[in-house]
Amino acid sequence: MGGERKVYTLAEVSQHNNAKDCWLIIEGKVYDVTKFLEDHPGGDEVLLSATGKDASDDFEDVGHSSSARAMMDEFYVGDIDTSTIPTKTKYTPPKQPHYEQDKTSDFVIKLLQFLIPLLILGLAFGVRFYTKSPA
Repeated sequence: MGGERKVYTLAEVSQHNNAKDCWLIIEGKVYDVTKFLEDHPGGDEVLLSATGKDASDDFEDVGHSSSARAMMDEFYVGDIDTSTIPTKTKYTPPKQPHYEQDKTSDFVIKLLQFLIPLLILGLAFGVRFYTKSPA
């Protein structure tokens, strides 16, 4: 790694996105992992799906060993111009209007949900009892 470091833009790195030419961005550095695709324990698809973006989170989520991290040095080709990587926006849910539920109506609804089936049942028994003809 002697001399001046090459700095790449995201657009430049994104062009290297296939099995014959595969570059990744991890922690601000650019790696040409083309020769490693066949040997990668997770398969080549894992690496190919991480092209064209900052793959740092993907790399960290897997929990690579220290020997895997040391191996990365041989694939290093330069640094990424971080100003070319879109910033991650934090999701903020839309503002919801404050809804003040009336506790009285909630109580009435629960009471009716209990009483109406009882009233129907009582009415059914009453109708049956009064419509029975004496034997």
